[in-house]
Amino acid sequence: MHGGGLELALVFLLAAVIAVPVFKRVRLGGVLGYLAAGVALGPYGFGVVGDAAPVLGASQIGVVMLLFVIGLELSPARLRVMRKPVFGVGGLQVLLSALALGALSLWLGAGWKAAIVIGVGLALSSTAIGLQLLAERKALTSDHGRLGFAILLFQDLAAIPLLAAIPLLGSVDGQASSQPIGWMALKAFLAIGALVFGGRLLLRHLFRFIARTRMPEVFTASALLVVLGSAWLMELAGLSMGLGAFLAGVLLADSEFRHELESQVQPFEGLLLGLFFMAVGMSINLTRVLAEPRVIAVAVAVLMTVKFAVLFGVGRRPGRLDTREALLLASVLALGGEFAFVIFGEAQAAGLLDAVLRDRLVAVVGVSMALTPPLLIAMSRLVGSARPKPAPAYDAIDDQHPQVLIAGFGRFGQIVARLLLAQRIPFVAIEHSPEQVEFMRRFGNLIYYGDPSRLDLLRAAGAARVKVFVIAIDDVEANLKAVRLIRAEYPGATVLARARNRRHAWELMDLGAEVVRETFFSSLFMGTRVLVALGTPEAVAKQRAERFREHDEALLRTQHLVYDDEAALVQTSQEARKDLEQLFAADRGEGVLGGMVERVGKLPAD
Repeated sequence: MHGGGLELALVFLLAAVIAVPVFKRVRLGGVLGYLAAGVALGPYGFGVVGDAAPVLGASQIGVVMLLFVIGLELSPARLRVMRKPVFGVGGLQVLLSALALGALSLWLGAGWKAAIVIGVGLALSSTAIGLQLLAERKALTSDHGRLGFAILLFQDLAAIPLLAAIPLLGSVDGQASSQPIGWMALKAFLAIGALVFGGRLLLRHLFRFIARTRMPEVFTASALLVVLGSAWLMELAGLSMGLGAFLAGVLLADSEFRHELESQVQPFEGLLLGLFFMAVGMSINLTRVLAEPRVIAVAVAVLMTVKFAVLFGVGRRPGRLDTREALLLASVLALGGEFAFVIFGEAQAAGLLDAVLRDRLVAVVGVSMALTPPLLIAMSRLVGSARPKPAPAYDAIDDQHPQVLIAGFGRFGQIVARLLLAQRIPFVAIEHSPEQVEFMRRFGNLIYYGDPSRLDLLRAAGAARVKVFVIAIDDVEANLKAVRLIRAEYPGATVLARARNRRHAWELMDLGAEVVRETFFSSLFMGTRVLVALGTPEAVAKQRAERFREHDEALLRTQHLVYDDEAALVQTSQEARKDLEQLFAADRGEGVLGGMVERVGKLPAD
């Protein structure tokens, strides 16, 4: 096989089905499984895939989608608060690492221009691998996870001026680059401005229009169009594709479509990220590693030691991490980055690096990527578990972790929501009607668009942390589907479900949901008011309404056992009607029960 579409798909599926579960089984993580599969099946392994370059190029889309999903988690307000860790800690890490690694390159005989490229190129870490390792260990919201993300975000920004400067530092056939750096900077500024302002004006209107079609496949296509379109716009301007997708995600982070978009994009993100890690493994030049094992081993050790020390230092002092968190931060980001493949390739084309040096650097970066998962595992075991600490300021913004999820935001769900708001209890609401979502958002309600009966959407909305699910969906089939899914996936949560009628209530009770009949209590209240209007004292009317409620709920539970048998239903209904008539007759002193009550009342007191 030489890189054909079907062959590459088979290779990817083979890695996903065999290599990744095996590596997870031995607690080495999925990332290392993909890397190992890529090395084995790539051009320097068994040669199943002859050319890794097309795979690596195509799989960059996985990194793009990862950054889009991360952008969806960051509202503009939180991003503004994070500017200090991004530019302060991230900028210091890149500067110190680049100076140290560049100085070593200069000392080993590289020219000053090549030393600049090598220093900055090796100072960058892998966004995809770093974030995936943090996600696998559920550490994205930890102290070192947040700071690691801030550093990676700055590194993505720092790669842009380096890529722009490489043609100016080098020359091809003695000719410098024809594009002035001022023009390149202007293009970058215009592209970012167009994405930000255009996205603000157009994206929400686009998704509202698409949502009204009620065609999930069109919504999925629209989500992919936005992600890839924003990445393509940044690439045209000479910027990082991931930066464009990240900005698009941030622009949509506070929209009603946030959870739906996340659930639509994540399956593609996971598949393509796996392909990216495989492509990185395929790019590791085993021939070079085996030809110069000592050189490569020393270079990898120097790279990871220098970056580990710098990351530990910036994590401790400006990052304000404790020793444990700083060690974990250094373990996650001490590796090389995927931008190095692009940077060193461009540097070779510009005459700054020869082919041998470029192959050595690429091999060093690839091996460092392969060593990072076991390094993180070893460091985690060494430092032990974390002690609970108060969250930093930027984590408190728009991150309430609601424990109530309301599925369906019509009249029924709105009343529940208003009661929760009055008690200042945070909740998340999901509604399938785009018109209803748009209408309710005008009044400041935090509501998201999507189908609550889809597991991926519930996961994106944080259902794993929810303690109480309120199923207020009007459609009976959709209501039952959502309850069935939630009871299967989250058996420990309480499910309160709106029932349209008695049969619907029985079906919900079969699923283990607590049932609230939608018109029962309002009708009961109206019946009470009717009795009062006819002259019944209010206390007596309320007492009789309460007795009727208890009797009817007992009947509901009794008939739940036989609701598939129509004859039994009719019989129990007739018997219940007679029992109820006798109860109320007793209240009036009539009938058999009334006579018994009257005789008991005449007995002499003890």
